[in-house]
Amino acid sequence: MVCNGHGPANSLRFYYPYLAPKASGNFCRHTTVDDFSAFFRLLFLTGGFLTLFISLQKESATEYVILIQAIVLGSCLLAMSMHFATVLVSLELVSLSGYVLAGFAFNKQSSEGSMKYFLMGTVATACLVYGVSLIYGISGTLYFSTTQFVDALIASSSALILIAAVLILAALLFKISAVPFHLWAPDVYQSSPTPVVAFLSVVPKLAGIALFIKIVLAFNLFGQAAIDWRMVIAAFSITSIVVGNLSALAQTNPKRMLAYSSIAQAGFLMAGVATLDLAGIRATLLYAAVFLLMNLLTFTALYFFEKWKPLPAMSDFAGLGRVAFIPSLALVIGLIALTGLPPTAGFTAKLLVFSSLWNAWADSGLTLILILFIVGLINTVIALYFYLKIPYYLFLKETPAGTASIKISITGNLLLLILVVVIIWLFLNPGLLMGWINRITFVL
Repeated sequence: MVCNGHGPANSLRFYYPYLAPKASGNFCRHTTVDDFSAFFRLLFLTGGFLTLFISLQKESATEYVILIQAIVLGSCLLAMSMHFATVLVSLELVSLSGYVLAGFAFNKQSSEGSMKYFLMGTVATACLVYGVSLIYGISGTLYFSTTQFVDALIASSSALILIAAVLILAALLFKISAVPFHLWAPDVYQSSPTPVVAFLSVVPKLAGIALFIKIVLAFNLFGQAAIDWRMVIAAFSITSIVVGNLSALAQTNPKRMLAYSSIAQAGFLMAGVATLDLAGIRATLLYAAVFLLMNLLTFTALYFFEKWKPLPAMSDFAGLGRVAFIPSLALVIGLIALTGLPPTAGFTAKLLVFSSLWNAWADSGLTLILILFIVGLINTVIALYFYLKIPYYLFLKETPAGTASIKISITGNLLLLILVVVIIWLFLNPGLLMGWINRITFVL
């Protein structure tokens, strides 16, 4: 039976699409190849390719390329995983490669950021292992894609399931840099090379979101779980949005500001999942694709500025819009998209998330979903202040005397313009991407 998303029963069945995947499993049925994983694999490959494209000339070391490829491979396996053993191995492949990549600037500050990333990651891994061990004790299986898993959890103590689920979700919240497992992000973003930050801010985060969706839907047990996971996810989403945006307000370093904004973006990525309905999941998938594009655009433009000279403060961008128009335009479009304003795809993605929240509240009457909707709207307005600081300095401040024109390669400018066009085009015509997302079917 294929879920068509109509009616409460079919909507609930959507939440657990892995009982009978469309395509045959691989690696002893530890992974599955389906439209859901294919969607995320395309995002991961795009992120890896663009990162290597903008940075390979500078970071030509073989180790750099291998680490990028290792994270892409681990992320693809996470999106395909149906078994907790595969989840553990894939997550460690992503994490260990990320720890090394974060220290690729080879200086004291970068090493400190990498060490903080490693220490917090170790705690997250310990939580995951302990949570998985509890689940194995409860269900007798590491497959979260079998009826044995579902039946065992339905029959088990809700308190024990809650402990196991919280431990597992803690590891996923670390991977997507959501509150309260976000403390590593600002230091890593500020100290690591910008192409590395661009990559770490999208590929591991979206891999975490893909796995987050699968694990949450598994624990939801067709809506028969004793715990209302909508409330749990909404609480984490609200906290991440508020803490991320309020912390970003106080930042003067552009990369540190983007680190805190990325924490808030994790909250918006979780917001669609908090609805636990078909529209919310689809909105999350669109937001994930758009987030990849707008984050890569923003960090790529920032990287081209930094190749000219270090820009540790937002005030250092004063007047540079007049001497480097294309990267300035790209940076402005990227920041507008992150804010969620037209004419960018960020507006479309955020609109769908808000629409799914409103409809979920209308259907369920859950107060926390309404609070999440209101908090998201308010924080979108708050984000205007810190996101538009850089455009303000770029175009409304005088250029310092003696500032030379910033020379960027033709391929660099072309890449920025292509990303700008794609982001604006997806605002004007989101149907192609949404058509693909809507065709993702789940066979039960």
